[in-house]
Amino acid sequence: MTFGRALVGALLLTVAGCAAAFTQGLELAGGSLYEGTGLAGQSQLRELDPVTGAVRRSVPLPRQLFGEGITVVGDRIWQLTWRDHVVLEWDRNTFTLLREVPLTGEGWGLCHDGGRLVRSDGTNRLHFQDPTTFAETGSVAVTLDGQPVTQLNELECVDGQVYANVWQTDRIVRIDPGTGNVTAVIDASGLLTPEQRSHTDVLNGIASLGNGEFLITGKLWPTTFRVRFVPR
Repeated sequence: MTFGRALVGALLLTVAGCAAAFTQGLELAGGSLYEGTGLAGQSQLRELDPVTGAVRRSVPLPRQLFGEGITVVGDRIWQLTWRDHVVLEWDRNTFTLLREVPLTGEGWGLCHDGGRLVRSDGTNRLHFQDPTTFAETGSVAVTLDGQPVTQLNELECVDGQVYANVWQTDRIVRIDPGTGNVTAVIDASGLLTPEQRSHTDVLNGIASLGNGEFLITGKLWPTTFRVRFVPR
């Protein structure tokens, strides 16, 4: 199924909240919007006001780690790194780094389906991780009409399905994690004006608001959009 998009509102974020952020992960939890940002030496974990985009607090990643996707699990936040072979566990309340866990391969996107973590690594595979130890418990190959879908990036787990940004495209795919089959393709092109687009990087960042609504943004985007996906 191919989805277009129905824009039900645009949430304009402050420069500090978005335009200066190389967004890698986005998730709404408990009335706060959590964001992981990337680039070596510039990566952060941030808490934003979901209405204004103002940064409530932030903490830099240690050393020169290149941050990637994040997800909230209770009073903890897991944050991937790209090629540093480590995943970070933060205390959600204090933004204190609790530990670094070794990671085999690359880290791209991350979400929590309520029972396990789902991780992407830029390939066509979704990896399943234990939410307490981060040990890998399995994986599934993602396909569309029998063909592999690669470059799976930022993830959002919603109602038993996984939404994934496809890197370097304006597409988001909805995946059945049980089979790996893509069940919908979402066209997210045209959200920014051509002038805005020339100063930004790729689409990357999706957070569920519930009731079929999402926030979507990109790396260095000046705006986060509140959308509902509708069949074309």
